[in-house]
Amino acid sequence: MANIDVFNGDADGICSLVQLRLAQTRESKLVTGIKRDINLLRRVKPSAGDLLTVLDISMQKNHSDLLRVLDCGAQVFYADHHNPGEIIEHPALEAHIDMSPSICTALIVDKFLTGQFRLWAITAAFGDNLSKVAYKLAREQGLDGEEISALQELGTYLNYNGYGASLDDLFFHPAELYKECVKHKTPFDFIEQNQAVFGTLQVGYLQDISTARKQKLFHETESVAALRLPAEKWARRVSGVFSNKLSNEHPDRAHAILIEKGDGDYLASIRAPLSQLEGADEIAGRFKTGGGRKGAAGINLLKEEEIPLLIDLMEQRYG
Repeated sequence: MANIDVFNGDADGICSLVQLRLAQTRESKLVTGIKRDINLLRRVKPSAGDLLTVLDISMQKNHSDLLRVLDCGAQVFYADHHNPGEIIEHPALEAHIDMSPSICTALIVDKFLTGQFRLWAITAAFGDNLSKVAYKLAREQGLDGEEISALQELGTYLNYNGYGASLDDLFFHPAELYKECVKHKTPFDFIEQNQAVFGTLQVGYLQDISTARKQKLFHETESVAALRLPAEKWARRVSGVFSNKLSNEHPDRAHAILIEKGDGDYLASIRAPLSQLEGADEIAGRFKTGGGRKGAAGINLLKEEEIPLLIDLMEQRYG
């Protein structure tokens, strides 16, 4: 019997698994990758009796592989906040799915564990740009301003590290970052004892954000703003967190960041306005390689000629 942990390589996926493994230590094979690599179950070839934990990847995007895994006799614990499509019902599947726009997978896991490692869940919420929820939970935990800022920074940096077109774009492989995090019961312990890792992500983040600030919007109205970034590592790394930053600065405006892929196509990062966290998944879903959640979504391959359609859909939805 093997244990296999499958998780998104962003802050939410990492912090979700950290909570579960702090609650129940388990030697396992880790299956993860860049944030946009969500068809992770295709990599898994389990045997009967294997135990799988699947976190923060869409059941809809992994539907056929999940059925294959279950049919081979594996047991699956599945937690996620993305659109699941048709939720699979199977005696070997324990599914915890919640698509509420104010929840992330780590908060679903936090509820399952009755708050045992809530600081890690708060860190993930900050990483997923659920700032209002994260602040509320942090204050309920009695954290002061400095402590809250530390969790917000760590969540942002963990999320930032997941973005890229390939693992080569990242500062740390998500599996290695998870291994460092899970050694510590609290995010504060991680920050204090992993200054080299924290510092590397902090410096990279600040540099990439500064470079992104220098780029000019190619579309800007009261309801929608859009930006192109070049086919460079810094741009691929910063796309998601810069979208979040723009959303925080302009909460009534939707944002799209398009990253050139070098072949004439683009990666697209879409954010709904913070004042109405709805519709990003619907807009992205209009495109073949699009998907995500209500407040934040993406398109893995957007053609140049499809850009006007994307902008029109966003203006229609949020204008």
